[in-house]
Amino acid sequence: MAVPKRKTSRMKRGNRRSHDKLSAPTYVEDKDSGELRRPHHIDLKSGRYKGRQIIVIKEEA
Repeated sequence: MAVPKRKTSRMKRGNRRSHDKLSAPTYVEDKDSGELRRPHHIDLKSGRYKGRQIIVIKEEA
């Protein structure tokens, strides 16, 4: 069975674990509608992406 020759120091252990953290998702404010959306995604409220109309939004009656 493989056994480490030396004890791993707190610094080495911490540096290895530093990449395990979770980051919160990024949101940007849409320039046209002012709604929050994910970067590089279509704004679902207006159906626009990069200033172009991509999805036709049905109006609720």
